[in-house]
Amino acid sequence: MNLARALSILSKSSPYAVSTEREPNHDVLTKYKSHIYIKTDIESDFKQVLLSAKKDEIIFLCGSSGDGKSEILTQYSQKHKATHDFHLDATHSFNPSETAIQALDERFTQFKGNDKPLVVGINIGMLGNYAEEGADQHNDVKASIKAFLENQSDDIPANHTFLDFEQYPKFTLGHEVSTSDFAAQFLARLTEPTLDNPFYALYDSEVKKSGHSVLTANYALLGLESVQKNIIALLLKARLIKDQFLTARALLDFVFQILAMEEGYLFDNLFSGADNELLEHIQSFDPSNIHTRKIDEFVLQFGLGIEEDGFTQLKEQVKPLGVFDVSNAASYLRMVYLLKDEEQFANKYINDLKVDFDNSLVNQYANTWLLHREFDGSGKQKKELNKFYKDILISAIHRYCNRNSPTLDKDQFFISEYNGFKTAAELEVKPDFTAIKTQGVGKIGSFNAHIRADDNALLPMPISINLLELLEKINQGYRPNKHDKNAVLLLDEVIEQIITVANEKNTLFILKNDKRYKIVNEDDEYFEVSGI
Repeated sequence: MNLARALSILSKSSPYAVSTEREPNHDVLTKYKSHIYIKTDIESDFKQVLLSAKKDEIIFLCGSSGDGKSEILTQYSQKHKATHDFHLDATHSFNPSETAIQALDERFTQFKGNDKPLVVGINIGMLGNYAEEGADQHNDVKASIKAFLENQSDDIPANHTFLDFEQYPKFTLGHEVSTSDFAAQFLARLTEPTLDNPFYALYDSEVKKSGHSVLTANYALLGLESVQKNIIALLLKARLIKDQFLTARALLDFVFQILAMEEGYLFDNLFSGADNELLEHIQSFDPSNIHTRKIDEFVLQFGLGIEEDGFTQLKEQVKPLGVFDVSNAASYLRMVYLLKDEEQFANKYINDLKVDFDNSLVNQYANTWLLHREFDGSGKQKKELNKFYKDILISAIHRYCNRNSPTLDKDQFFISEYNGFKTAAELEVKPDFTAIKTQGVGKIGSFNAHIRADDNALLPMPISINLLELLEKINQGYRPNKHDKNAVLLLDEVIEQIITVANEKNTLFILKNDKRYKIVNEDDEYFEVSGI
């Protein structure tokens, strides 16, 4: 047994990638898989529901492919098959003459004729298919599934329980640190520096026997807590910016790829865009693609063979970890990015360089998301939220609305243009704190912003991290284009609502060249015109 073979169980092509009841318990690799098993919150809830289930109950464990359903179901089906019935994979039928839908029909029929609770492992997509195509005799089950899919919890029977992986988010956003408990626990378990950890025991043995290889160097780098945090930060960016969900199977394969991919060091493998959905998205965050004065200066100096003392110091410090042969500037930039928060490597040169590896957008989004989720109406929170609404959201809406009439005052909004005459109205656009307090925030991918135009509440506006970035750019003078299509649709919808309110105003401004006219409708009796 060697470290490479032990780590191979993490690969999505490994027979260990999906658990089955036929898995050989005596296999030499079983102890390695057992060591990295993480008990999650959904498993704890599943166990509690399973043990308290009565004979007429159905438990649906549902989610998406690769999220860990089979791990949980295989483990508990082996322990409880005498008292519970299990349907482990509802996307397949093991009888070639019947479909997966027919297999479920048959399973529900058996359940209604015996005295055992039923546990079903099923993908969300398959749930929807069964709700539409299942047999009429199981309309009660179909109606329950539809109620679950439509978030109508009051219509789900008491004897049906749905445990959905999507309700147990892999990431949590925090004011100081945003993280993934699941990923953090897994990386810590995999690299824990104790001989009780079978992976570390192999690593330790190979380094003592033969010195470092690229694989052992990668394992040593991954063992640094700061590296683990920076990798999780990249995974969070992929979730927020690329809308890439994190599943257990994808994470394990991701770690296998960055550790064992060909002959590359961890920091290069991380941005290689290899055959893994997480790596494909993380590639676009490659720090070697950043162009700032300091980074471009480093690349130029590297090409000329000029080394500053802090850089020479870092090259020596990473040698005990097994990092020797780094040949290009891009690789060194990636290495600095990964090691930027490791105290043992800190020096002025590294600190100056890492300033350009800024993560402020994610932090800003996380803080604004949390302000919406935690808003209780207090004055301090209102003040913080006002910064976002006044300085970012409403300011960007105003700039975008008035992009063809930039001379309009702060509270004036462009309405239309006729024969070179522009019309505008004055509106008070402000945050709707009552709606913010009562509506709440759910998933981390976005939060709803609530604004009012005069006394009219506008429809909630979903703010993603990408839209937040665009709002910031608009405030800096950027003009959205066809590449910003989705965000522009949201802005256009808000402005359409604002214009609807503006059209009801009694005061209208008309502008042409350097002339301005103000027209006031006085109680529908006459118009007062000023500015002539």
